[in-house]
Amino acid sequence: MKKALIVGLVFFAIVFAYFVKSGVDFYKGIYKKFPSKGGFVIPKEKTEYNILLLGFGGPGHEGPFLTDSMMVVHIDIKKNKVALLSLPRDLWYKLPTKSKEDFHAKINAIYQLGLFPTEYPDVDTKTYPDVSLVKKAVSDITGLKIDNYVTVDFTGFTKSIDILGGIVVDVQKTFDDFEYPIEGKEKDLCGKDAEFVQIEKFLKPGYSEEEKKQIFKDKPELEIFFKNITEEPKDAFPCRYERLHFDAGRVFMNGETALKYVRSRHSSQDGTDFGRSERQQQFVKAVKDKAISLGIITKIIPLLDELKKHIQTDISVDDMKKMMGEVKDAGSYKIISVHMSDENYLKNSYSDDGQYILIPREGEDKWGLIHNAVRNGIDEITPTPSPQPTAKITPTGITKK
Repeated sequence: MKKALIVGLVFFAIVFAYFVKSGVDFYKGIYKKFPSKGGFVIPKEKTEYNILLLGFGGPGHEGPFLTDSMMVVHIDIKKNKVALLSLPRDLWYKLPTKSKEDFHAKINAIYQLGLFPTEYPDVDTKTYPDVSLVKKAVSDITGLKIDNYVTVDFTGFTKSIDILGGIVVDVQKTFDDFEYPIEGKEKDLCGKDAEFVQIEKFLKPGYSEEEKKQIFKDKPELEIFFKNITEEPKDAFPCRYERLHFDAGRVFMNGETALKYVRSRHSSQDGTDFGRSERQQQFVKAVKDKAISLGIITKIIPLLDELKKHIQTDISVDDMKKMMGEVKDAGSYKIISVHMSDENYLKNSYSDDGQYILIPREGEDKWGLIHNAVRNGIDEITPTPSPQPTAKITPTGITKK
């Protein structure tokens, strides 16, 4: 990602706890109302809520609004249960267009598409403006109606953890990541300025293939450098990356360390996006346990004004009151994890332009079995094994005592 974190629930927990403790002034500062069909109405009989959490880097970061951390928090008030469903960033989704022509994008780009409609004029942002576009996409993929969203950027994430006094995470396995990007070093040439000038033209379309062959013949070291840039950036520009190391066991993390833990995705032991999703869900549970403590909330209050600029939600104050009236004892809620991966009901593929993507095993744009799988995961039902590839989820859960 350039950005990946499960920052949303960190703030979601903080906001809920603070709301109960201290009123609505802070909450009004992060609420953003969008034009939408009907708005969000909580009927008396409503017992389930689906909140979309989006994490991104924010201004000053490369790809500032790519939401490479996306999670649905399903709250079942009647059953006192929360299900966490992480969405892999490479899910391939067909967007609604004005021309009705096919237009697909990775799911982590859809929030950005909604924010900047003039850059993508054929995307139907009139019907689905702003965040409505990504809410529709997630609803179509999961089969869950997304009621509301919460977004948080990198700065908001690190500050929230530091405000909480840090967090203790039960790291499941020891892992190293030798390719963690260093902020601010994304374009550093690491002393290779002279070499880069000679091959820069070959990184853009329209270059002469004959000229490229001749230069690489005369200077083989430039060919190696070029190959590293396109295939192994860490070898071409080692100063852009740092090594991360986490030991298994209970590890105390401040905001900066926690951000690295939930973003890391290049570990040989736990380096897939699916492994990262599991770490993010685990981290959310740890944050929830600490954030709902009223003793912690007293530390948060003086600093919340600074956090307003890093959080955004479309849950209105009135809707928050209604929801809080239903959620009586958040600490007693059981938390389960529902995972999407290429080991159950997704498969690896490539787009026409060569992008690595994830699509349903049934085929592109066929989300039916995934809807069933998500529901089964939420309801903690393990489907009977089938000889055919089926959408199945084995949920894991813990209960907060």
